[in-house]
Amino acid sequence: MTYSGHYSVNPLGQVGFGALCSRLPSVLRRITAMAWRTDRGAVLLLLTCQLVTGVSAAVLLAATARAMGPLLGGGTVADRLHEALPALAVVAVASALTRASVAVAEYAERRITPRLTTATDSALVESVCRVEAAAYATDGFSDRQEAAEMGVTRTHVMVMDAQRFMAALIKMITAGGVLSVLNPLMLPLLLLAVAPAGAGAVLTARVDYEIHYANVADRNVRGMTRWWATTPKYGDEVRANGMTDYILYWYRALSERVDQRSLAAAPRTLRIALLSSLAGGAFLAATWGMLAWLAVTGRIEPAIAATAVVAVQTTLAALSQVVVNGAAVFHTSLYLSDMQAFFDDAARRAPKRGPEAVRAPVEEIRLEEATYTYPGKDRPAVDGVSLTLRRGEILAVVGVNGSGKSTLTRLITGIYLADKGRITWNGTDIAHADPATVWNCTGLVPQIFAQWPLRARENVTLGQPRSTDDREVWEAVDAVGMREAIDDLPAGLDTLLAREIFGGAELSGGQWQRLACSRALYRRPPLLILDEPTSQMDPRGEHGIFEKIKAISGDRITIVVTHRLENTRIADHIVVMERGRITERGTYDDLTHADGTFADLLRLSQDR
Repeated sequence: MTYSGHYSVNPLGQVGFGALCSRLPSVLRRITAMAWRTDRGAVLLLLTCQLVTGVSAAVLLAATARAMGPLLGGGTVADRLHEALPALAVVAVASALTRASVAVAEYAERRITPRLTTATDSALVESVCRVEAAAYATDGFSDRQEAAEMGVTRTHVMVMDAQRFMAALIKMITAGGVLSVLNPLMLPLLLLAVAPAGAGAVLTARVDYEIHYANVADRNVRGMTRWWATTPKYGDEVRANGMTDYILYWYRALSERVDQRSLAAAPRTLRIALLSSLAGGAFLAATWGMLAWLAVTGRIEPAIAATAVVAVQTTLAALSQVVVNGAAVFHTSLYLSDMQAFFDDAARRAPKRGPEAVRAPVEEIRLEEATYTYPGKDRPAVDGVSLTLRRGEILAVVGVNGSGKSTLTRLITGIYLADKGRITWNGTDIAHADPATVWNCTGLVPQIFAQWPLRARENVTLGQPRSTDDREVWEAVDAVGMREAIDDLPAGLDTLLAREIFGGAELSGGQWQRLACSRALYRRPPLLILDEPTSQMDPRGEHGIFEKIKAISGDRITIVVTHRLENTRIADHIVVMERGRITERGTYDDLTHADGTFADLLRLSQDR
């Protein structure tokens, strides 16, 4: 199980160290912009706190230097303390301001982070929901989505990392300025002491991202395997067919592949850490040695030397925080880039078909040499189909599996756009129409329908109630013969249809299919499409559904896709599809007596 598509190549594989470091300003701007859109007041509060922290650090060091003079000078202890007291008071106030600003900054960060994470997570869900359906079949779309999920996860810490980085940077600049005044040689040595750690942190982040990128596909498949293995809905099949050991084997195999990449990178990160620590330690020793030499040789006063010790410690701590949080911000930038790239790609793939609108009633739908080929496929799924559908008529579409029946319905509804030819509703080409206006006129029961973990009522209305009472809901329920089943639920229409959630209930496969049909009927759409609508129903339920379809067909266009050819008797027209083309068309009686595919399939179905 390997992945070798266009997106399998690490985009940072050929990027140099300088280019990696240059990401920091841009990612800080991006984080600030994202936070600004979320909560401007909290961002201003954060910036104010950072400014207060920097000014307090400078005042603290300056006051420390002023206090060291009398404290280390001559005279009685009381006199020295009295002389140093004003400076010590300033030190206390500055320290208190620093602590208070840190606390307020944390409060502001907590105001931003939850809403920012929710906003990016919602944006990701919306992006996936709004892309053209054809995007799901393109190379790497699912894996790019998984990579973007990591970007959403990183938003939970990115404001904190950015805030701490900026606070440490300001503190470092102010403390470094004081240290430079004390002795100009101290600051370069300190920068050299921390620079290797910074380089090591960036290189380690690059290795981590490389591992993450290599594991994207495996994590994606592993996640899907986990879901299929653990969801109660498929538990019977997993157990009764003895699939547990097989699934666990693949789950462990994928997990081991992910772990092997991490373990293989461990020696690289160890070398980076050892070399950066060795270089940083040498320069730090040189910094303390110079300070000691300056003090011993009398080149600086004892009070200045003591202040220099505090300044070195402050600057070193600030530098370390700059390195740690700067590396975290850099690390975040990699995942944010993946997330933004997915958003940009999804925006390009979102339907932008035109301003025209389709409105009910839909009198005619016409296909003119419509052709569609799935991404990565050589043969069209629908190949040059021409068809006219009129209001009040029922069209049955039959054919063997893979003949293009379901793809045809997706083209008719505008879920997919034809590569060649055109499809018009009331003369409007849906390639140039707002898709929302098309889908407002559509009711679809697909082969694979959703079993929403919602109340029974919302499973009928799909969150689009027509009235404040349940009269129309019950009409749709009665139309598919589900009243007795709904009445038997613990809370009727208010019952949560999710057995795995406390207090929920479950329906049988046939009952779920009836409920899916009730959704389409509740919408009262100008176009009703039912793709194998009764495959899980008993004969009585199947008969009732098709009787209802026939009864309500007068004011809409109805399309029924089915393998049960006896059910096509209700249709006004039948088309037979083979390899994406319509090979036969006519009424039930016409095709039954013709020597074609329909007649062959009908005989086979009757021989069972």
